[in-house]
Amino acid sequence: MYRILQLQLQTRIEALLKERYEIALANLVVELPPKIEFGEMALPVAFELAKRLKKAPRAIAQELQTALAATPGVAAVEIAGAGYLNVKLDRAGTAKRMAADEHAVVGGGGFRLVEHTSINPNKAAHVGHLRNAILGDSFARMLKKDEYKPGWETGVQNYIDNTGVQVADIVVAVTALQGMSLEDVRGWLMELIETNTRLDYACWDLYAAVSQWYEADSTQAVARKQLRLDTLHKIEAGGNETAKIAELIATGVLRRHLETMERLGIEYDFLPRESEILHLHFWETARALMVEKGVLYLETEGKNKGCWVMRRAISAAAGVELAEGGPDEDAKILVRSNGTVTYVGKDIAYHLWKYGLLGKDFGYAKFREYATHTCWISTVHGEGPRPDFGLGFGHADAIYNVIDSRQDDPQTQVKEALRSLGYVAESDRYTHLNYAFVGLTARTAEDLGYVLSEEDKAKNFIEVSGRKGFGVKADDLIDRMIAAARSEVDSRHPELDETERAEIAEAIGVGALRFFLLRFTRNTIIAFDYQDALAFDGETGPYAQYAAVRAANIFRKAGVSEEDALAGVASLDLAAMLESEEGTSVWEVWLTASRLSLVLEQAIATAEPAMLARYAFTLAQQFNNFYHRHHILTETDEARKTLLLATVAVARRELVRVLGWLGITVPSAM
Repeated sequence: MYRILQLQLQTRIEALLKERYEIALANLVVELPPKIEFGEMALPVAFELAKRLKKAPRAIAQELQTALAATPGVAAVEIAGAGYLNVKLDRAGTAKRMAADEHAVVGGGGFRLVEHTSINPNKAAHVGHLRNAILGDSFARMLKKDEYKPGWETGVQNYIDNTGVQVADIVVAVTALQGMSLEDVRGWLMELIETNTRLDYACWDLYAAVSQWYEADSTQAVARKQLRLDTLHKIEAGGNETAKIAELIATGVLRRHLETMERLGIEYDFLPRESEILHLHFWETARALMVEKGVLYLETEGKNKGCWVMRRAISAAAGVELAEGGPDEDAKILVRSNGTVTYVGKDIAYHLWKYGLLGKDFGYAKFREYATHTCWISTVHGEGPRPDFGLGFGHADAIYNVIDSRQDDPQTQVKEALRSLGYVAESDRYTHLNYAFVGLTARTAEDLGYVLSEEDKAKNFIEVSGRKGFGVKADDLIDRMIAAARSEVDSRHPELDETERAEIAEAIGVGALRFFLLRFTRNTIIAFDYQDALAFDGETGPYAQYAAVRAANIFRKAGVSEEDALAGVASLDLAAMLESEEGTSVWEVWLTASRLSLVLEQAIATAEPAMLARYAFTLAQQFNNFYHRHHILTETDEARKTLLLATVAVARRELVRVLGWLGITVPSAM
């Protein structure tokens, strides 16, 4: 509702500026005053106009004041300080519109493609992977259509690098270290199933072992690294025993990854694999286009001689001048002198496909059935375009890639390649949702069984490494979170049956994990601490969940539905009830709840789900303060009780919504 009124006010200002001064401002700022007694919106527009009009800001504010006060939904406009315009909203009218669930429209046309998770299918997922997946899943939820918003048509992808060096390492581990043939690998996989042993966990240990094996014997180091390279080339080529072993293991680990993510409510629409990008010759098509456009060229001298290169975006932007007749030593290599294609080269081809600019498409096969939709996987030969999706996935209007900050440069080069090819609009609609890595607090590392040195114990965070075998497997962490929550639930609610206690514990454990990884801005390094995440006080998932549960309990005790409480507002005379000092404490909850659309829009525009996590905490905090101040169930004035119950309802409604976008469910009890 706040966003509707803000837009109306901005439209009114634009009209006034054009009518009175023949001026158009590119950006009309509307701020939230520091104190509610100043109003609900603050406009610094007079300061922005002062130089252009050669007038004092306060004089300009006086010229605008009366006209702005006539804006629908505005009760008064006051001038503060040297020229701020403080807007006071019509509290009664706003509350009634909110009770009727009137809010700004969030959404639009076009197809949004969100790619996240993208774990190498060579071992179990770890806590760092969870930050990627939870960020991407929450962002996709923010975009998608739901009961609150029309949203955008949105597809969720999980890119699978099933032909990369990490998969090659696992193949080396099973063939060279374990001495397995293709048939042996098939037997091993069956044995793992029969003994209920997880493939991704087994590969975790093998990956650490082979990483150490490469360096264990200096006399064999060169030969072992060559074996790694030869294995990689065989996997990329396909159609041989090595490639078949890689396919079996990578697909098996992928299935485990999807099961892990589904525990967190994370689902996908499409799993594009690098093997199909190679075998369907995506790169060759992209290369021909880049050569034709002069973006890709063969370097004939200098350190990059024999390589196909593209000038780096950072060099071009900085205006770096090349020595006369000399090579661009900083150019980005897309094809090495030995003919192998770099990560960036393949990624350029992949993103041309995403925008429907490549002239090629994958084959599609069903891979996993979720409750509401099918997850498809790429194939060389298969159905295409996707049968239930019209044009398929390769027709995005905007792309969002959740990839850690170490990939900032490659992502920049892909965007620059699109721009250099003439796809400027597509480059501008390409968003890299980068993020910093996740470590552990020393306390959590020790609780999970790791032996730390005194030096490690003094660190702010412990860095994890799958290659070294030091890290927290995602499922182990999820299990620990749920088990800790279950202990608390069992002690608080022994009267509930086993099934309900298990469901509550899962909602709390998963909610705590998701909220902790979302509440920090993307480029903040996180030191994960499961005890802090599970706390019922402070900026945590359980704190926000508890507020929503407390609100539900009020309605259960009152014997009134949330819908009836909200409907009752329509017949109330709210003006006097909300304008008093006591009424202001009630209005503050409505005001915070009214900002949901605005915060959602801002979070989407900045690709920052942390804004929603912060909002959820603020709304929960506002509600709890309201709860402790007002005696809702024992209120004897029926009109006031109706207002108080409606306040509970509106707070719970918006809290449940924002938690839903964060992928957090509200349990039946806490």
